[in-house]
Amino acid sequence: MAPGLDLSALADEVNAHNYTIPSKDGVKSDISSIGDEADSVLDPALVTQDFDELRFEAAASRQLDVIDSRDPTAARSSQLISSPYNNPGHYLDLTTLDTPNLIFAKALTALKPLRPDYATAPYLTALSFSAVLPLVRSLSDEAGYAWKKHSFYVVIFRSQLKADIDNDLLYKLDYESHREACESGGLLRYWFGKTNGDRRNLATCFWRSKEDAYLGGLGPWHKQARAAGRTLYEYIRFSTHRFTITDGAEDIEFEDWEEASQ
Repeated sequence: MAPGLDLSALADEVNAHNYTIPSKDGVKSDISSIGDEADSVLDPALVTQDFDELRFEAAASRQLDVIDSRDPTAARSSQLISSPYNNPGHYLDLTTLDTPNLIFAKALTALKPLRPDYATAPYLTALSFSAVLPLVRSLSDEAGYAWKKHSFYVVIFRSQLKADIDNDLLYKLDYESHREACESGGLLRYWFGKTNGDRRNLATCFWRSKEDAYLGGLGPWHKQARAAGRTLYEYIRFSTHRFTITDGAEDIEFEDWEEASQ
């Protein structure tokens, strides 16, 4: 999961690969089994599938819109859009998360770039953590939860694509690798942008833990993606970090994982 090109250009080719994309009218979640409103968001089928809106307009945050609990037919779901892929098999199941991870996952729906040079800009200034942090506070208040200092495992990918690569292959590797990671569990958010004029890009993953990230990368599609890296990229560099939200969700602490106290 570290794309470089603008994968939205390939989204229309999904059906050619036998992928299933939900229609806004045709997908129905199992809302009858959802009893805890904390685990309930707007059905993803009612949110756009447009890559640019999901990446650059934080469209997934629309799932947090207030749902009238008095309406038994309200289109609710426990499936959170946690990437630019608004497709079955690519959602985060909120019922698998404890309270801090659930709150942070919901808050990360607000993630989007803050500046046009996000592909090369310093990480904390490139993305909208200034919107994520207040959302952690407000969601904590709504849940009656006193936020305590909590850390997450973050992977950052900086890449430059080679010219004239097999874009179909890149799309398929990323799509299937993300599906594997979702099936493994613990992936709270996956975000990637568009390549700039030098074919550079930024991608990032937020994991519940380092152990989840390790397990999520063991699948066969991840193995294929790693093997294809030399043919697709001029370079791809990744770094791992500890992303900590302090008591009361007042601030963010960000450090290299290797240098962080375990």
